[in-house]
Amino acid sequence: MEIIPAIDIIGGACVRLTKGDYGQKKVYSKNPLKTALAFQRAGFKTLHLIDLDGAKQGKIKNWPTIKKIAQNTNLLIEFGGGIQGEKDIGKLFDLGVNKVILGSLVFKKPKEFQKILKKFKEKIIVAVDVRGNEIYCRGWQEKAKKKFNSFLGDFIKLGGKTALCTDIERDGAFKGPNFALYEKLVKKFPKLEVIASGGVRSIEDVEKLLKINIGGVVVGKAIYENKISTHEFKKFL
Repeated sequence: MEIIPAIDIIGGACVRLTKGDYGQKKVYSKNPLKTALAFQRAGFKTLHLIDLDGAKQGKIKNWPTIKKIAQNTNLLIEFGGGIQGEKDIGKLFDLGVNKVILGSLVFKKPKEFQKILKKFKEKIIVAVDVRGNEIYCRGWQEKAKKKFNSFLGDFIKLGGKTALCTDIERDGAFKGPNFALYEKLVKKFPKLEVIASGGVRSIEDVEKLLKINIGGVVVGKAIYENKISTHEFKKFL
């Protein structure tokens, strides 16, 4: 299981939201590159980079920050937030981004999504952001029309490999991950690599996720609020 630290960007700054609420924003750094380099020094290999302005507005907004991090670190970057189509994906890969996380595009432009998935395969991660049995998109502001289980089944049939699954109600809330959800996903979709996101509050949570046999876990606020020190992750790295 891979531990993936998160950097969320609003207005060029490194922030965290609580339960996806843009009104509950806390700024942790005005220099996201500095934060990314600190993660690199701590031994992390992959960075979860999200343009929250882009996610909300449906268009990538923080290009200079993405470029700076991609071209000045050795981290493998999985990026999401406001990707509109193949043109954006090509530009991101040219900048040095390794994988893209697609959310709104999957639901708004299904035919284009299928074409992108066929072309880029393993480089595509689909974002499944859930509240109960409902999927949300557009920076968690809109409810998608598809249900959770049927959507993932269709994704796998199309050749999809990786799903980033976030329980919105737990994100940034320190309630612990939705272990039952991840256990269910691993059993129901054994061929799918599941990345867990939302709610991690301690190293014990990470150890419990490891036992579920998921592919990775995104950790954000727990690091920024010093609930887990980067040193504690050494045994996983």
